Amino acid sequence: MSENIVLVERDGPVAIVTMNRPDALNALSRALRAELVKTFDDLANDESVRVAVLTGAGRAFTAGVDLKEAGQTGFALGADGGEIDLAKGLAAFPWPIIGAINGFAITGGFELALMCDVLLASENARFADTHARVGIMPGWGLSQKLSRLIGISRAKELSFSGNFLDAKTAERWGLVNHVYAADELLPAATKLAHEMASCDSNLLRNYKRIIDDGFAVGFGEGQKLEIARSAEHAAGVTAESVEQARQAVTARGRTLND
Repeated sequence: MSENIVLVERDGPVAIVTMNRPDALNALSRALRAELVKTFDDLANDESVRVAVLTGAGRAFTAGVDLKEAGQTGFALGADGGEIDLAKGLAAFPWPIIGAINGFAITGGFELALMCDVLLASENARFADTHARVGIMPGWGLSQKLSRLIGISRAKELSFSGNFLDAKTAERWGLVNHVYAADELLPAATKLAHEMASCDSNLLRNYKRIIDDGFAVGFGEGQKLEIARSAEHAAGVTAESVEQARQAVTARGRTLND
């Protein structure tokens, strides 16, 4: 493929993944979806990677599935587990993914944003769920994730109207953690990624897994999962490792407060 539709920049343990179809608002063509799945699979097998930042080139994060292409070849999410199944591909990535939402995140693009673990937004970010207007049922988790993040009434408002949600309101509703000026977004996301990457790698990976596994079940079952995995982890913790960790946390706290 002559066009680099996915760019990967490495900054130590942080991989910055950029969707690179700016003229098409980074619309999720089959080729782009396949390349994203492959990219995250490659990064998952790279022992030096600890955190990924996902963003888009130009004025969009992504405008969603490429409807122009779908009108010619048919609509498919790849939910059968194929090479274009973004939900499965990103879920298999064991490390945190920070979504740096630089612009439009529409429908399938909104769903891709919700596949990330943490969302940071540019002041230019705009979210919209137009599934009902386009005549497509969501298949990458939006109907279930969005209501759990912002509340069922707000989620229904967005999904039933197709209206846009601006960055500041998204922050107020709890969809994104922070909003930045456009030129500050990627540096902020990269800084946060490095802070995450500085944690114990084994615990970082397992902590993400327990949060995600617990989120997928009821509260009581999630509590049982935490207790079981906490006991399993504690069996390998020594007094010496606890003391080393305590000293590191204390030193970091002093540095942050200076």
